Amino acid sequence: MARLLRAATWGLVPWRGYCSKSQQGELSEGFVEALKAIVGSPHVSTAAVVREQHGHDESMYRCHPPNAVVWPQNVDQVSRLAALCYGQGVPIIPFGTGTGLEGGVCAMQGGVCINLTHMDRIVELNSEDFSVVVEPGVTRKALNTHLRDTGLWFPVDPGADASLCGMAATGASGTNTVRYGNMRDNVLNLEVVLPDGRLLHTAGRGRHFRKSAAGYNLTGLFVGSEGTLGLITAATLRLHPSPEATVAATCAFPSVQAAVDSTVNILQAAVPVARIEFLDDVAMDACNRYSKLNCAVAPTLFLEFHGSEQALAEQLQRTEEITRNNRASHFSWAKEAEERSRLWAARHNAWYAILALRPGCKGYSTDVCVPISRLPEILVQTKGDLKASGLTGAIVGHVGDGNFHCILSVNPNDAEELHRAKAFSEQLGRQALALHGTCTGEHGIGLGKRQLLQEEVGTVGMETMQQLKAMLDPRNLMNPGKVI
Repeated sequence: MARLLRAATWGLVPWRGYCSKSQQGELSEGFVEALKAIVGSPHVSTAAVVREQHGHDESMYRCHPPNAVVWPQNVDQVSRLAALCYGQGVPIIPFGTGTGLEGGVCAMQGGVCINLTHMDRIVELNSEDFSVVVEPGVTRKALNTHLRDTGLWFPVDPGADASLCGMAATGASGTNTVRYGNMRDNVLNLEVVLPDGRLLHTAGRGRHFRKSAAGYNLTGLFVGSEGTLGLITAATLRLHPSPEATVAATCAFPSVQAAVDSTVNILQAAVPVARIEFLDDVAMDACNRYSKLNCAVAPTLFLEFHGSEQALAEQLQRTEEITRNNRASHFSWAKEAEERSRLWAARHNAWYAILALRPGCKGYSTDVCVPISRLPEILVQTKGDLKASGLTGAIVGHVGDGNFHCILSVNPNDAEELHRAKAFSEQLGRQALALHGTCTGEHGIGLGKRQLLQEEVGTVGMETMQQLKAMLDPRNLMNPGKVI
């Protein structure tokens, strides 16, 4: 055990290999030329502005730029790049669209950032099998545009137009999870370049079955691994039939408790809701201003239903009964596509709407998930804690899954305010754990939740993860400093 744990921390010491002797951590000219020999000179950059663009995501974590950025064009080049970096002890940081919220792309020890966006082919569509193979540069919107005339779609929707392989790497979910599941439920197979350059197909090359009892679930191991075990170079995804009809709705409530009670009641009544999103009064006020809505400034549910016309009528009637029993008001249905798109665009832009409340400030997002039965308790508690903290923020969430976020608008130059935001986030994480939940429902561990992860899974759980990391990445070169 001790040997394995030591192996897992090798990368925490300064790395050398091809590093310049004049400045530790700086890549030598020879190493940069070796990168260019693999991908071509136009696809390698050491320019400061490019490195800085790749040294941060949408989170509050400060920029940690890599020493070089490369853009491979195919999996063979990715494999050769990984082998080169592995052989010389240089850290590797995978990069997709940079829309993460936990500092997952920060190059904490420098190294080479491998930007996979140039690999953007939809490799294979199997309509009859409801599956598709995509490269890491394909985003969810690009895939659904490609699928538009097939009667199929990919429903996992985290809001941002993230890359699909990046979504697999972070275990993303989003607004449709209550009906269609998250990335773990919708990834059938992965092509992964391991840290030393070897190529792995987690379910076997070319396979796209719906279920299997064959051996360990390697696909599940890499979904949510946050780039710490390998580079995902292709994903086989599960597709779903496009719904015959769609209706969206909004309704306001007199309190957070009433809105969340309605959520629990709707789920307990087995209404097959496709989306059920919560926004508190602060979030609704921000969305009204930012997205030019005219909704009540009150705790609000955004809902969506998929199915046949007859099924939708039954779902809508049952939902309206439940919400009115919980004193809902301002009930509004949106049946036309344009009207629905406007509502969901406002929901997806809630992050930017809340940031607009304090121009010049940065967003700090929390992310917890609890069992549905404990959701009313923690949401009411969190609303009170947020008011008491003196922080500017709002609560939004995929409450059909028990998952919600506090989006805080924080002055990055105010150390005391940053400390309060961090303390609030950690307190919320521990409250979720106390209610048998998790410290992250979809954003991942990244840089900031490693201690909470240890509290969540315990000593043996952490040791097991460290052993897996040490076995697959014994030099700790894959995205070091993240998760564990």
